[in-house]
Amino acid sequence: MKKVLNLKMLLIIMLAAFISACDLNNNDEPQITDDYLVSSEIHTSYGLSQMKAMLTVYSNFYPELQSIADNLQHDIDVYKITYKTTFDGQEIIASGLVSVPKTNGIYPILSYQNGTNTLHSDAPSMDPDNQLFQLLEFLASSGFVVSVPDYLGFGASSNMFHPYLDKESTIQTVTDMLKAVEELVANHLEIEVSKDLYITGYSQGGWATMQLQKSIEENNTGEFNLKASSCGAGPYDLRYVNDYVLGLTNYPMPYFIGYVFNGHLKLGDITNPAGDIFKSPYDQKILNLYDGTKSGDEINAQLTTSTADLFTAEYKTTSNTNPKFSSVISSLNNNSIAAWKTNIPTLITHGTADTYVPEQISINMYDDFLEKGVDQSKITYIAIPGAGHNTAVIPSGVATFNWFISLNNAQY
Repeated sequence: MKKVLNLKMLLIIMLAAFISACDLNNNDEPQITDDYLVSSEIHTSYGLSQMKAMLTVYSNFYPELQSIADNLQHDIDVYKITYKTTFDGQEIIASGLVSVPKTNGIYPILSYQNGTNTLHSDAPSMDPDNQLFQLLEFLASSGFVVSVPDYLGFGASSNMFHPYLDKESTIQTVTDMLKAVEELVANHLEIEVSKDLYITGYSQGGWATMQLQKSIEENNTGEFNLKASSCGAGPYDLRYVNDYVLGLTNYPMPYFIGYVFNGHLKLGDITNPAGDIFKSPYDQKILNLYDGTKSGDEINAQLTTSTADLFTAEYKTTSNTNPKFSSVISSLNNNSIAAWKTNIPTLITHGTADTYVPEQISINMYDDFLEKGVDQSKITYIAIPGAGHNTAVIPSGVATFNWFISLNNAQY
């Protein structure tokens, strides 16, 4: 009887040791950690035939889109994500859209920087079924992981103001989203991403894309292998935009210029009171209209297209020479982009009839790249004949996406 009890005790001890060893082995397994990604959820999925059918319908209005439809290959999933970034030394939770192919494989990232928006409800993660964002999502079907950041002040960070055309925060926010996208794929999905990166955007997004391109090239960390960059109708030279608007009798989009000053005043980069720059009542309106509840058209309706009525006479006539406005000129210069000797294939597009962001800004940028010694095989300028700021969006996007798809396909 004693031997039986001893045998039972021995078996219990051995079993306990085995369980303990299993626990130790489990603890030794690497734990998945995300340094940037906070959360992800599937918004929707699209089948290949569904996307082709939708693009066929869209092609009735924009025939250029048929070329995109012809290159679709995979079913896709569309995610909303939140991620960590920083602003003014503080951690911020930001957000955006990510679209991925459902077919196993290794894919490059395509990052799209959105154009000017003032409505919280129109941010990519808040309005993912918008036709423009759908088109971007569908690009994943052609062999990309597509990243579309909301920017600060929208989506998960809508409790703060949007630092419009602020170089530092824009680069930080977009770069951190790219890192979050890498974590989403590597740690939570079945597909893989390569280091290859394609970047594009239009208007504010064109400016943001060129800022991002320059930052990646100059920092040269090797984290991203930038393959190509396409920048559409961006206000690359804010000083030029300022002088252009001040030289007009009427400017049709006063909310654009008001947005710049709203952001730079709130950042503290412009130290003048708003009343030094804008006449009453527009000085106070420009500080308060950009709260996320009003569209650009609604903001325009509360401003004026008359530059003589919008700006103070002192600012309109002496902004470039009066030391009183030195912080304005400094802020505009600091957030503009100077050409550099890029080695990345770069496309610049602009409508020839653009009265919001004048085409000459893009022409100047292209010429400046050439003056820096950039080979003409690396830099291309496409003028879109007769197109205004809004009507050039689709032609610019289609030219960009067809180019990216051909470059990506050429590698395989």
